[in-house]
Amino acid sequence: MSFFVYILASQRNGTLYIGMTDNLVRRVWEHREGVVAGFTREHGVKMVVWYEVRETRESALIRERQMKKWNRAWKLREIEATNPTWRDLWDEITA
Repeated sequence: MSFFVYILASQRNGTLYIGMTDNLVRRVWEHREGVVAGFTREHGVKMVVWYEVRETRESALIRERQMKKWNRAWKLREIEATNPTWRDLWDEITA
C-alpha cells in the first residue's frame, strides 16, 4: 500500500493546503467537489500541484507534519522544483 503527501492550491501562488492520504485520487476528488466542510472548501483550494509517494503511513504523517511547519517560501520552492508552471496534476493522478 502507498501513502501520499500532497499540496493543493487555490491558484498559482495562492492559498496552500498540505494533506496526507492512502488514496490520492479519492481525497483530491473530495477537495475538488467540496464534499467535506473545512479549510479547502472555504478557501477554494482545489488544484493538486504537488504530491509525493511514501511507503508507510508513519513516514507520510511525519513528512506532512514537517511540511506544515515550513515557511511559505520553502513550500513554494518544493512545488516549483517539480511543477514550475503550477499545472493542476489532476489528469496525471487519474490517468
